[in-house]
Amino acid sequence: MTTDLAVRRRPRRHLTRRIVIFLVLVVLAVIFATPLIWMASASLKPENEVLQSPPTLFPSTWLWSNYAQAADGLLPYFLNSVKLAALNVGFLLLFASMAGYAFARLDFAFKGAAFALLLSTAMIPSMVYLVPQYMLFRELGWIDTHLPLWVPQVLTPVFGTFLLRQAFRGVPMELEEAGKLDGASTFGIFWRIMLPQVKPALAAVGVMTFMASWNDLFGPLIFLNSTRLQTMPIALALFRGEYFTQTNLMMAAATLTILPPLLIFLVAQRYFVQGITMSGLKG
Repeated sequence: MTTDLAVRRRPRRHLTRRIVIFLVLVVLAVIFATPLIWMASASLKPENEVLQSPPTLFPSTWLWSNYAQAADGLLPYFLNSVKLAALNVGFLLLFASMAGYAFARLDFAFKGAAFALLLSTAMIPSMVYLVPQYMLFRELGWIDTHLPLWVPQVLTPVFGTFLLRQAFRGVPMELEEAGKLDGASTFGIFWRIMLPQVKPALAAVGVMTFMASWNDLFGPLIFLNSTRLQTMPIALALFRGEYFTQTNLMMAAATLTILPPLLIFLVAQRYFVQGITMSGLKG
């Protein structure tokens, strides 16, 4: 009798736990989303309503012209950010996937030591080699160009290589062996057979690379001098200097800045989570 009662109570305890967890997540979501909601709301308000007390959620007049005015000043910087994000994502995925496949599937001398050395470079703070890096780029004539903002990143894809190596290690060996029996080359096996199997991991690395490139503030500040070459994070600082008294325009500019990474994450969320899971638990 006691056992039957315990069995009956168990689903109720699980249901109660799920409800509590759901309510906690809803509260946390509201807390984290409140600043974004206020920013989007303020971007559509007249200036005199932005900081009024008590605050209002919806504006009395929807000023979509705030976005038009903000976009006029941000367009050149937006194109620069898109260009750098595309270069970073495209080339990093190419190099990281090839390196990850090599460390996961190919046999070569000192493979373990080379992979350990690669991971150890991630522990070196970027500030340590900033001055030598700047001097090197100056000798190469790269200062005040976009090259320092993408070439070093795509040639040293440490985290991307690690994630993709883990993903490749989780692919069944039978697929690779079947390709070898069909006479496929090593690159053919990598490109046609193995790479499609790790699309979620590629999506995860691509999303993280895009976020890092889009939100990069330090690199443009150090390596770029011309205003025309600056990116969106710098543009917000310049925009603040021009419209520092107009909070509604500042919020419109900030909303436009976060829209691309937000949309990309929402579209690729399923693949992002799946890629992190399959990359982090294999090997």
